[in-house]
Formats: sequence, structure tokens, C-alpha cells
Amino acid sequence: MGARSVSGTRWTPILAAGAAAATGVQVGAALVASRYVVEQTGPATLALLRYVIGVAILAVPALLAPKARFAPRDLAIIALLGIGQFGLLIALLNIGLHYTTAARAALLFATMPLITLVLAASLGHERLGLAKGLGVLLSLLGVAFALGDAVLHPAKGEAPWIGIAAVLGSAATGAVCSVFYRPYLRRYPILKVSAIAMLAAVLALLPLALLETRAVPLLDLDGAAMLAVLFIGLSSGVFYFLWLWALGNASASRVTVFLSLSPPTAALLGVWLLGEPLTPSLLAGLAAIVAGIVLAHR
Repeated sequence: MGARSVSGTRWTPILAAGAAAATGVQVGAALVASRYVVEQTGPATLALLRYVIGVAILAVPALLAPKARFAPRDLAIIALLGIGQFGLLIALLNIGLHYTTAARAALLFATMPLITLVLAASLGHERLGLAKGLGVLLSLLGVAFALGDAVLHPAKGEAPWIGIAAVLGSAATGAVCSVFYRPYLRRYPILKVSAIAMLAAVLALLPLALLETRAVPLLDLDGAAMLAVLFIGLSSGVFYFLWLWALGNASASRVTVFLSLSPPTAALLGVWLLGEPLTPSLLAGLAAIVAGIVLAHR
């Protein structure tokens, strides 16, 4: 109810942009944490743990939200979108992180706004305006600048093509779900939609994770890995609700453009946590990303 109270006011676009921007930053931070822990957990298990924690975070607020009667067809579609958005997307992203760096994965995942814009325009959901298209392209160019050598010079021992295919598949999945979620986010309470979507993803991921944990026992996780999983799960529960709220109150392309914040976030965390250099290309990329976001929101 509180999330809906601002709908239709002059503050709604600002709040939707803020929610999307916060989620873009969270995605970058979660990418770094996922890259750290995915080899200890396995891709499907990490995705399952992420959303088990996310469902736990959203369960009580969702139960306290206003009651809603879901049409059976809508409930099935929301569940399928949840499996895509919270299951397939994250599983593919985790597979990609297993084979490539967090920096390159962030760059590839940042193609999602461009894919979203093209898909929404082709379906007639949005108009492909010049400013919006240039804004998305400028943000994507900024991402490339921000990552610099991390993308051009991969680390030894990688299998980059597997990682590239998996992350691009993840971005395409996110674009499709972002476009098709919006009618249901406007029709039903967003907390309930979020919880149902995450629960569907948990049920879909469970058999894959059970097979995986036979080879990767969770009891073998060290303390730092457990903290990383906890951070990923807690932040996912909060920020995916904000993401869905933003999608319900702004166009999909304008929301997803904020995912361009995730690669520089990952790079800046590398500067802070890993002592990596703050390069001119990173600063130039940040400037281009901010300019692209402003242009896309004109």
C-alpha cells in the first residue's frame, strides 16, 4: 500500500529512477560477491540460496500486504516470469561468472537495457525515440570505457565463450521478463507478485541444486563464503522488490538503463577492496554512463 501511495504523483518518476539506480548498484556488488563464492557453491545452488533468503525477507511484508485475488492464468504467467527473472537469469549469470571475470560479466549483462529497448519497441510497448536510444548506447559505451583492460585482456585459464554466451543469455532473459512483467505489476500488489515470482524460482531451482550439492557440500563453505551468500540473498530480497516497483511505475527501457551502474560499481569495489587502480578509462566511463542515463530520462 505504501509503495502504491506515490503512484500517479510528480514524485513517482524520481522514486522509480532512484529504486532502479539502487538496484543497478546492488547488481554490481552482488556480481563481485557471486564471483567470489560461485566456485564453492555451484551456479544453481547459489541461485537457490539467493532466493530462499529473498523469499524469507519478503514473506512477512507480502502476507501483510492488501489481499489480492489472482486470476489463475495471471498466476501461471507470474510464476513463469519469476522462474525466468529469478531462476534462469541468475543461473545463467552464475554459470557465466564461473567462466569469466565479474568485470566482463558486468559489461555483457549491461547490454540488457539495449535488448529491452529494442524488444519493447518491436512489440509496440514503447516508442524508440532518438534521445532514449542514444542514452542507452552512451551508457553502454561508458560501460566499455569503465571496464577498460579488464575486458580486453582476460585472465589465464578462462573459457570466455561459454561465459559470454551464458551472460548474454541472462541479459536477454532479463529483458524479456522486464517487458512482460509490467501489466501484472500494475494489476496486483507488487510485494505479492515479488514473493510469488521468487517462490516459483526456488521450486524450479531446487532439483538442480540438489543434484549440484552432491558434488559441492554446503557444509564445506568457509565463513567468508557464507557471509557472501547472506549478503547476496538479503540484498536480492530488498532490491528486487524495488526493481519490480520501478518496472510498475516507469517504462522498462528507462528502468533497465540503470543496470549500466553495475559494471562501474563492480570496478570501484575492486579499487576499494582489492587495491586495483582508479584508471582514467574508469572515470571516463562513469561520466558517459551518467550522461547516458540523463539523456534516456529526458
